[in-house]
Amino acid sequence: MPGGGIRLATTTNNPPPTRLLDLTRLASRPGRQPTGIDRVEMAYLQHLLDLDAPIWGLVRLSVGYVLLDRGGLTSFLHRVQGQTAWGKPRLLLRLARRLTPLQRQVQSDLWRLAAFRVLGRRLPRLLTHLPTGIGYLNVGHSNLTEHTLNALDNHPDTRITVMIHDTIPLDHPEYSQPEAVDRFRGLLRRVMHHADLILCNSIKTREDVQRHMAEFAKEESTEAEPSEETITAALPRMVITPLGITMPRPDPAALPVDLPEDRPLFVVLGTIEPRKNHKMLVEIWEKWDEKEDGPRPVLGIIGARGWRNEDLFDRLNRTPLRGRDLFEWQGLPDKAVAAVLARANALLFPSFAEGYGLPPVEAAALQTPVISADLPSVKESLGDFPVYLDAGDSYSWKKAIKSRVEVGRSVTEGMRGFAPPFWEEHFKVVLKMT
Repeated sequence: MPGGGIRLATTTNNPPPTRLLDLTRLASRPGRQPTGIDRVEMAYLQHLLDLDAPIWGLVRLSVGYVLLDRGGLTSFLHRVQGQTAWGKPRLLLRLARRLTPLQRQVQSDLWRLAAFRVLGRRLPRLLTHLPTGIGYLNVGHSNLTEHTLNALDNHPDTRITVMIHDTIPLDHPEYSQPEAVDRFRGLLRRVMHHADLILCNSIKTREDVQRHMAEFAKEESTEAEPSEETITAALPRMVITPLGITMPRPDPAALPVDLPEDRPLFVVLGTIEPRKNHKMLVEIWEKWDEKEDGPRPVLGIIGARGWRNEDLFDRLNRTPLRGRDLFEWQGLPDKAVAAVLARANALLFPSFAEGYGLPPVEAAALQTPVISADLPSVKESLGDFPVYLDAGDSYSWKKAIKSRVEVGRSVTEGMRGFAPPFWEEHFKVVLKMT
């Protein structure tokens, strides 16, 4: 847990600020394997609970909004971590047809745990229970509606801080669901209008956010040709805050029972979606010629099945390599993921686009070699640690995989001295500014 359970002392005579953490995303995704953004929201919850400072949580439910105090947040965290079971759904939420049965349980528990709650759109009334001068934190790309942001703006002296993880829906719409593109464009435009501070996980993300928001500012300007100064003045302050990691200790006993022993292993980690380029790896494995290339290694695919990838899903279901040379593991606990990474010859990361890219950082923290697409964000966080390749050049990827089969997990010069980023460094920056 970030902070190691030690509460940080306040070193000034000023009272610590009251922070309001939006947990709408975490509350909406029960039962799913956490994605990178989910992990960030969880890290914020854990860290803010460790601080000796006022903390509240805001969640938008299907029937209204709830405010959680420290006790409610702690109970919610225990449920998310599986330490406490979710309760029975309330009658009010049994009628919410769009929710899954588990979502009804989660929202019912949040209604019970809330210190204050409102039905419908009466968020302004709910916020009257908070002091003036709160710092609102949203790191999950959720609940950034005009209604929510207007209500926060109208609460006296509220400072709105939003983390933007990437702008991939706008830069690569071919990898997103069609409705997600316009939805994200609206989200980014609202953040530009309301946020006091934007947190960016990399230089690449900040450049992308600035570029898109500058286009919005030009569209909205009353000047025929707005100056650079006019455009800059319309943008919120942005700061680069690289993400940290919280890697569990690898537990060999948690390794998947079907993982073959004593064979070279390569791992790809992340949601199975077109952007992640799993298709190229599956093709490499299927076309592997054991007479020419040597014994085929094992490919472990860790992650949930995503969207717009039905052809690949069908291929994964039908390939004769499945269960022998190719394995798909969904829902592995963190300690099992860490154990697989620690056992692997290399993590493969052939993604076409990333705002940050947590899997390579997590692998590097375990001194597991990384073969990655040539991505600015990965270079920014890992430097010379990985081998970088063109995401579309399958020949180079196969050659690099064969080379890593031969040398195993041996450490290269670029891997020496790598120090993984931890959340403490991230929060030293963020907490000074929010």
